[in-house]
Amino acid sequence: MAKIVGMEVLDVRFPTSRELDGSDAMNPDPDYSAAYVVLHTDGGPDGYGLAFTIGRGNDVQAAAIRALEPHVVGREVPTGAAGLGELSRALVGDSQLRWLGPEKGVAHMAIGAVVNAAWDLAARVAGLPVWRFAAGMSPEELVSLVDFRYLSDALTEQEALDILRAAEPGRAERIARIERDGYRAYSTSPGWLGYSDTKLTRLAEQAVADGFEMIKLKVGGNLEDDVRRMKLARETVGPDIRVAVDANQRWDVGTAVTWMTALAPYDPYWIEEPTSPDDVLGHAAIAKALAPIRVATGEHVQNRVIFKQLLQAGAISVLQLDAARVGGFNENLAILLLAAKFGVPVCPHAGGVGLCELVRHLSMFDFVAVSGSDTDRSIEWVDHLHEHFTDPAVVAGGRYLAPSAPGFSARMHDATLRRFTFPDGPEWTETASE
Repeated sequence: MAKIVGMEVLDVRFPTSRELDGSDAMNPDPDYSAAYVVLHTDGGPDGYGLAFTIGRGNDVQAAAIRALEPHVVGREVPTGAAGLGELSRALVGDSQLRWLGPEKGVAHMAIGAVVNAAWDLAARVAGLPVWRFAAGMSPEELVSLVDFRYLSDALTEQEALDILRAAEPGRAERIARIERDGYRAYSTSPGWLGYSDTKLTRLAEQAVADGFEMIKLKVGGNLEDDVRRMKLARETVGPDIRVAVDANQRWDVGTAVTWMTALAPYDPYWIEEPTSPDDVLGHAAIAKALAPIRVATGEHVQNRVIFKQLLQAGAISVLQLDAARVGGFNENLAILLLAAKFGVPVCPHAGGVGLCELVRHLSMFDFVAVSGSDTDRSIEWVDHLHEHFTDPAVVAGGRYLAPSAPGFSARMHDATLRRFTFPDGPEWTETASE
């Protein structure tokens, strides 16, 4: 049986702050980065994963991933649900590292990077993209991947089995539909807070021309500016294109209500991350005050337990899971099942480094094997950094095309790793010498 014989961790950073790509009210100078994991095997393919961070956060994230090496090296290469479930339980169950969370923050994101790399490896062995690989598992196998601890008051194993079994009959038809039509996307590219009005208008017009049915604007810097930008965006795209807004955790509850009331005349589709991602009751209060404007959050929600509470409290009407924030595919499966139980659409967070590449697998798998629905669902699209991946996300006509290459699409080009690895890559040494 093939084994994992090494785990390599690289600190990869891109200088996106130079052009203000990725800028928002809370993160004005992001350098999009990835703590990048390679699982080396003795004879088969390698497995690739990552945790998305910005800039100096990568120092800490890479160290956390390296701390997991004793649980990984020497393990048999996982080829199905049994091995992938066992690895996840071993990583989450390390009591000394769990103390740093538990099941949250840098330590938990490290687990997610390694678990996703293991899914990439298993899918490569199977010769399938992850969304197809997972969609080929039985309901019983999928349920065996989920940690139901802390969830049983909201979702039992039997309820999860019922959800998955109900989606079984149409799997083949939905796979064919995804491969033919792709999956709906929305564009954040026009809306970065550092962009001028002219650039916003140009990119919004281009998004509509490219087939997107929704765009998103960053808000939260200055109310007068946000009203002007929202009005400009609405006038540019017309009444039939959805315009969502994203505050990136900028506000207290009262401020969120006041600010969004001022933007309400321009028909915002949702307000994303209006306040702290940990404030379940705050989100519930905002949702009640602002209805029918939807409340969305999830990219910084730290685990399945907080998602459970947000759903139980009726605090969100859009769930935005993140491929690299929680404990990897296994925990995101639990979150997808929770969303299906509560009937809340999933519109994943993407952008960053590799998140578009990864999360399309989760949405397509959800459509095929969990919710069976794509109503009011779309995946965020940010058009940068895809050229660094060997299996880049592709959007055409406002839709993500289905990935067909084996794996989880996390592998970067060797040339990218050589140039952008911090601090010794030429991108950083040449800048330092200028």
